[in-house]
Amino acid sequence: MIAPDRDLKTPVFCALDTKDLSRATGLAAKLADTIGGFKLGLEFFSSQGPKGVKQIQKASDVPIFLDLKLNDIPNTVASAVRAVAPLGIYMLTVHINGGRAMMEAAAAAAADAAYEAVKARPLIVGVTVLTSFDDDDLAEVGVSNTLVDQVRRMAELAKRSGLDGVVCSPREVAMLRSDLGDGFKLVTPGVRPEWASVDDQKRFMTPLEAVSAGSDYLVIGRPITAAKDPPSAAARIVAEITPVELSTDDV
Repeated sequence: MIAPDRDLKTPVFCALDTKDLSRATGLAAKLADTIGGFKLGLEFFSSQGPKGVKQIQKASDVPIFLDLKLNDIPNTVASAVRAVAPLGIYMLTVHINGGRAMMEAAAAAAADAAYEAVKARPLIVGVTVLTSFDDDDLAEVGVSNTLVDQVRRMAELAKRSGLDGVVCSPREVAMLRSDLGDGFKLVTPGVRPEWASVDDQKRFMTPLEAVSAGSDYLVIGRPITAAKDPPSAAARIVAEITPVELSTDDV
């Protein structure tokens, strides 16, 4: 089966990082006309499961990025992918450090499950290095590479293993775009507008900087969901990355 249609109305995926289904569906309904899709992570999925995903889809009818960061033996990850692919999700994450065999199994399982359910398959993207990490954090877990070298190495492995793209910080986007070409998808959390708090992100950029560097999808949570007026905050972000069209009077 083919991958999902990538022509989103905007590359912004709003992260609904909550286990509160009522709050999540309420935000989804309010933001559906503004953003490109919603990211649902472990907090939400652990508490609400597939039924919760369906509720968000019902409330918003926009693409869902399921950020589960799967990481286990190949057979287990393949089984997990087959279990969630029929939900009709747009994108799903696995950890690259699970290895080539695991990633190949995930990609194959997505295609198989989508075929069986007669749906477009989800994009399978690999997590390089979490955006809350820096060089010191990598050293603490036994990685001797610099952060940049580690991201590059993992992204190259993900592409060789048949994944559709990777999750990386916006600081690595330009490098990976040059290394891996235009067809490989780059998903960037760690995106913060100038007017928002950086929270726990250590490697961040503004939305416009990330898109200009070559990011395909921006994952933005608290600057939208914690705002007094989430739809207005989302619209402000979208406006920042939307090219201004010149009128004939300006030419």
